[in-house]
Amino acid sequence: MDPIELNIFASRLEAVCDEMGAVLRNAAFSPNIRDRLDFSCAVFDAAGQLCAQAAHIPVHLGSMAFAIADIVSPIEWHEGDMVVLNDPFLGGTHLPDVTLIAPLFLEDRLVAFVVNRAHHADIGASSPGSMPVSHSLDQEGRVIPPGKLIRRGALDREFLLQLCGENRNPQESEGDFSAQLSANRSGLQRLEQLVETWGLNGFKQGLEALNDYAERLARESLQRLPVGIYQFEDVMDDDGQGNQDIPIRVELRIDLQGVVVDFSGSAAQVKGNINCPLSVAAAAAYYVFRCLMPVQTPACAGTFRPIHIMAPKGCLLNAERPVAVAAGNVETSTRVVDVVLGALSRALPDGIPAASHGSMNNLAMGSDSDTLRWDYYETIGGGMGAGRRGGGLHGVQTHMTNTLNTPIEVIESRFPLRVRRYALRKGSGGKGQRYGGDGLIREFEFLAPTQVTLLTERRTHQPWGIRGGQSGQVGVNSFNGKLLPPKVSLQVEAGDMLCIETPGGGGWGVESE
Repeated sequence: MDPIELNIFASRLEAVCDEMGAVLRNAAFSPNIRDRLDFSCAVFDAAGQLCAQAAHIPVHLGSMAFAIADIVSPIEWHEGDMVVLNDPFLGGTHLPDVTLIAPLFLEDRLVAFVVNRAHHADIGASSPGSMPVSHSLDQEGRVIPPGKLIRRGALDREFLLQLCGENRNPQESEGDFSAQLSANRSGLQRLEQLVETWGLNGFKQGLEALNDYAERLARESLQRLPVGIYQFEDVMDDDGQGNQDIPIRVELRIDLQGVVVDFSGSAAQVKGNINCPLSVAAAAAYYVFRCLMPVQTPACAGTFRPIHIMAPKGCLLNAERPVAVAAGNVETSTRVVDVVLGALSRALPDGIPAASHGSMNNLAMGSDSDTLRWDYYETIGGGMGAGRRGGGLHGVQTHMTNTLNTPIEVIESRFPLRVRRYALRKGSGGKGQRYGGDGLIREFEFLAPTQVTLLTERRTHQPWGIRGGQSGQVGVNSFNGKLLPPKVSLQVEAGDMLCIETPGGGGWGVESE
């Protein structure tokens, strides 16, 4: 396959994922999927190895690349099947992220899989928004082990109603599941057309060529790194259950064969919900090294062949059932990015940016009232860390998430909320030769009694600057003017005010320079 054919092949695979995402967005009911775009789509080969993905959510995509092979291998697949799961310890991330997998059969042969993963704002957790300050997995909602939602083309209607029936808005939940089913059906149609164009052997040869090309680009990028051992440590503020300053440590062992990312020495799994399965830690590490590669590097299994992830079982980054994991996917993954970037800064002093705001600033809320049952979830952006070539961006999502904000018009028209203020938090970025980006201020007035949950980080420890740049400011959560802890659940009344001020990014270089 010549370079032009390979590029066309790769682009058509990516287009399958893009179209799946468009279908999912347009068909979804919930603002979390339709407006915030908290979903991801990808194509995998018959062995569960990543072939292509759309530019969606890094923590979704990296974790799927790490785990899908183990998910699909024990299942007896038939044409027309579709499997649903969210179990974090069987290939998921956290319970709100629900994954649907559909096989493509041609000539009675299993050829590939299309997969989408979407964040459901309600998965039956103990608190609205399904992101509780939990200390066990069963508090976080319904655990869905891999099971066939569609079997040989027939929808298991009873199973679907079970998935939706425990939620606060079953109709909205069913709409989101239907959107995910539709996205996979669209992906199967487009992928079948692609395979028929190239033929089964041509498709297989194309995947081999694509993976080999991606591996070459990945190895060339990694071989530019100085050979050596590089270490870094950072901490999580707390776990919401009384444990504070929880360390995450990494050792990068770089040689001409690739890189080993070793998280030995990180804290043991904790009582709170900042634990994560190894797939989430792998997603964060994959993301960092993917950023060092050329933009034309395909997002496929070959890209990650030279990168090896290690973490002891039972540690914070390779947690074991039945610990809580709701915040691990969002907050701990972000800190893993910081520590891997920090270690790389020892190898590339001028090539790594300062820490970004370091939290997805998770806000979940809703009500179980008999007169008004609702739930809502969003993540809030912050300041990007500055780098040698420019200052950090203001008020953006960074690293492991890639969602939009929910428009104020949608929030105020659908929920008993009023957004009083939405602005940049000026001066919150770290000073330096290049200034870090500023965080955001998001202030809500409640129009009805509401249960609110916050899962946030970088409220105690600042996002670090680099090369002499100053740290960004920590974030601040306040309720009616009084300071709140980083992770908290509270009941509010009509007229109460919640203000979230997100952290700024770190600065780069000494300011006088």
